[in-house]
Amino acid sequence: MSSFTESAFTALQLIVTPDPTLLAIVARSLAVSATACAMACALGLLLGAWLGVARFAGRTVWLAVLNTFLAIPSVVVGLVVYLLLSRSGPLGFLGWLFSFQAMVLAQSLLVLPVVMALTRQVVEDAENSHGEQLRSLGAGPLVRSLLLAWDERYALLTVVIASFGRAISEVGAVMIVGGNIDGFTRVMTTAIALETSKGDLPLALGLGLVLLGVVLLLNGLITALRYWREQTEGGALRVATVGAAP
Repeated sequence: MSSFTESAFTALQLIVTPDPTLLAIVARSLAVSATACAMACALGLLLGAWLGVARFAGRTVWLAVLNTFLAIPSVVVGLVVYLLLSRSGPLGFLGWLFSFQAMVLAQSLLVLPVVMALTRQVVEDAENSHGEQLRSLGAGPLVRSLLLAWDERYALLTVVIASFGRAISEVGAVMIVGGNIDGFTRVMTTAIALETSKGDLPLALGLGLVLLGVVLLLNGLITALRYWREQTEGGALRVATVGAAP
């Protein structure tokens, strides 16, 4: 039996058993990413929706900056958060460095531009289609952004799911600010990197399979939401057409 086959078989055993160490790492990863995603979405959905309808001087520049942050490496975000939370940094008094809170903060800052940019695009497309009608009814930018965001709620749910996938799959930021401390700040991506370097391939492969399963589940949810949206909108359109028929 090859080393890969042996590692894969042991990894499956760790998942099926399940192994307490693997479970603890997976649970911590989900907790960090879910908290970070919730914080980023709470702010990013509102700001993105507002950017989708607002028109002001310098908007193009702000959008260019926002789109630039979409491609920012996670290690750069980790470095910035590290400098902020270090003992000599402006937020050093919090004592968050190498903690759960530091990882949440880093992932939140990493995911926030993604949520804002995608939300802005969704709402701006809706504004181009329905904004004129809302403006004729006297709706201001804030009201329009909220109404259009609600109308595009299925698409925004897809944004939320995609942002969670971005958070849980990153490694650089949490490695820098979390320190990859066993039992405290070790998450799936950092554990995979560490266990691979140590030669503990079964645990690394088991965590990789779980992470792959999470990503596949997220993609399945996105596909299901798109299908649900198409069916819902299609059904509403058919009802409206039948009702309008003589």
